[in-house]
Amino acid sequence: GKTLFVIAVDNSINDRVYPQTADFTFYGGLYRDVNIIAVSESHFDLDYYGSCGIQVTPEIVGKDAKVWIEVFVAGKKAGQKIAYTIKDKDGNMVIRTVGEEEKVVLDIKDVHLWHGRKEPYLYTAEAELLEADTVLDNVCTRFGCRTFKIDPDRGFILNGEEYPLRGVSRHQDRWGLGNALLPEHHEEDIDLICELGANTIRLAHYQHDQYFYDLCDERGMVVWAEIPYISAHMPSGR
Repeated sequence: GKTLFVIAVDNSINDRVYPQTADFTFYGGLYRDVNIIAVSESHFDLDYYGSCGIQVTPEIVGKDAKVWIEVFVAGKKAGQKIAYTIKDKDGNMVIRTVGEEEKVVLDIKDVHLWHGRKEPYLYTAEAELLEADTVLDNVCTRFGCRTFKIDPDRGFILNGEEYPLRGVSRHQDRWGLGNALLPEHHEEDIDLICELGANTIRLAHYQHDQYFYDLCDERGMVVWAEIPYISAHMPSGR
């Protein structure tokens, strides 16, 4: 049979969605990728606060790293298990474990640090939802292992070293396109920013496309991310 998909957008004034007023141009409509995703009844949650269903938090301990991995599962059934895997930059398995827990801690020995523009090394964490030997769903995300702090006298400290932040503020819009950027536009922006010699980016005023955050991770950019809370407080805003 045939299935009709209807995608409707509404840019009318409301009291829920930030921003409704601001000192910069902001756009309504559809300006991100649209995907139809088919999953099993048991799956990694597609609606958990806009995430991809997995959260990774690394902590450096000496020369090693402890990596907290938490997944969010919808419709999980008794007997189903979750396999957690960490892979290095080249896709080689570093560590793997299987269990029923939705939150685990995995150790990376002699961890390779993410060190800004000099060496933006990224690991990959993957989770698979298993029923017997069948993989019902899987999700993955890349992450870097690093320490950072801000010192009033020494500035920004990355992995124990002074790391002066020099960069730009970036809006995700273009003449004739508004916010509806294609991947090549994001790539051109990051290329230009790197060509300037920047090592940090302020992503101005709102959540930018996830693709650009990924490019920042790959290129070694320290990112200042913002939410669109600006100009007017909205008691019903979320």
